[in-house]
Amino acid sequence: MKSAKLYFGAMTLISVLCVSAGYAQVTVIKAGKLVDPDSGTTTINQIIIVEGNKIKSVGAGLPIPAGAKVIDLSQATVLPGLFDAHTHMCQTTSSDNRDLFTTDIQQPGTYRAILGVVNARAMLEAGFTTIRDVGNNGNYADTSLRRAIEEGLIPGPTIINAGRIIAPFGGQYHLQPERRELGQPEYLFADTRDEMRKAIRENVHFGAKVIKIVVDDQQYIYSVEDIRYIVAEAAAAGLKVAAHCMTEQGARNAAEGGVASIEHGFRMSDEALELAKRNNVVLVGTEFTEPAAEYLGLPPPIAKRFHEIFVDRLKRAYKIGVTMAYGTDTFFAVEGQTRGTLAISFIDSFVEAGVPAKDTLRIMTANAARLLGVDKQRGAIKVGQAADIIATPENPLDNILTLKQVSFVMKDGKVFRHVAIRPEGPS
Repeated sequence: MKSAKLYFGAMTLISVLCVSAGYAQVTVIKAGKLVDPDSGTTTINQIIIVEGNKIKSVGAGLPIPAGAKVIDLSQATVLPGLFDAHTHMCQTTSSDNRDLFTTDIQQPGTYRAILGVVNARAMLEAGFTTIRDVGNNGNYADTSLRRAIEEGLIPGPTIINAGRIIAPFGGQYHLQPERRELGQPEYLFADTRDEMRKAIRENVHFGAKVIKIVVDDQQYIYSVEDIRYIVAEAAAAGLKVAAHCMTEQGARNAAEGGVASIEHGFRMSDEALELAKRNNVVLVGTEFTEPAAEYLGLPPPIAKRFHEIFVDRLKRAYKIGVTMAYGTDTFFAVEGQTRGTLAISFIDSFVEAGVPAKDTLRIMTANAARLLGVDKQRGAIKVGQAADIIATPENPLDNILTLKQVSFVMKDGKVFRHVAIRPEGPS
């Protein structure tokens, strides 16, 4: 009899736990203005019903479910969370040493993982709910960071991570003949087909969700055939390829080789941009502002010219109609700034280049979502999508700089930031 009571008691407890597990918190957001970045349109007085981590319904005058938590954003503009398609969470160079190589090899993986935690939180606080981390994270610290966020251990954006960067011998640096191992663990050097295949498989095995290659930082560069091979091998594992390109020829090879995106590409001619457009290659231009270039340690005249080159290429890419996604390449520490505030500051370059606000916003959301392959789950406020929602004081379609003042951040249905916006008028 005693064992029977214990059995039925256990079964009752299991039933209660199952019912509790099936319950999902319902949150209602009252949006004064709701922006759809993909269409560039705004609707007013919308109700967004979030159940658990997904959007259940969106519309005007929807009934509020009993027991729902209500968030009043009637004085704000609501839109999907932002994307940064080129960043490095577990890499931060200090203001007194911008030498990436020496900084990277002096920091153990454990410390870099902690950097990732801090940077990921700062990105989310600034409104970036999804990011693509493209390497320079040591020995797969980015995979550990992604897992910790996915498991709810720490707050942070959804991460599409690259693991270790694949490159021709030397990667982005000139090695010491006596210390050839110093290029590790930043890179997997791959010069033959077998080395390329092995590097891709190692990345896949250790949790990479995108493959990042360096095309052209040495005198020898990856050929079109090399890149096609890498793209095919990555595709066999379901992954896209992002290509770091610093030269005209490197960008041409990448575009012909079928990569998903060209990173930087600041020396691309109009012909190379046209080639990228024809081949549906997305440009993630990392449009450095002049202050950001100075943060790299460049003297002011050089920083100014560096920035001007980026802005000129941005103007030409926009005029030609190349598909672009927002990426920043922020990896440095600046006093008084966070990784998030630095990342959002890059919109200044789009303003300077004359890119209309509606197109800049699409570049920061819908375009990036499609590039990262998450557009069916994230990047829009639609039924069935993840509840990644932010709010700003003004409508970014009217003033894109309002994105520097994100007042509300929800990620996967959980509120991470909420600062009340006071209505305009006499106090």
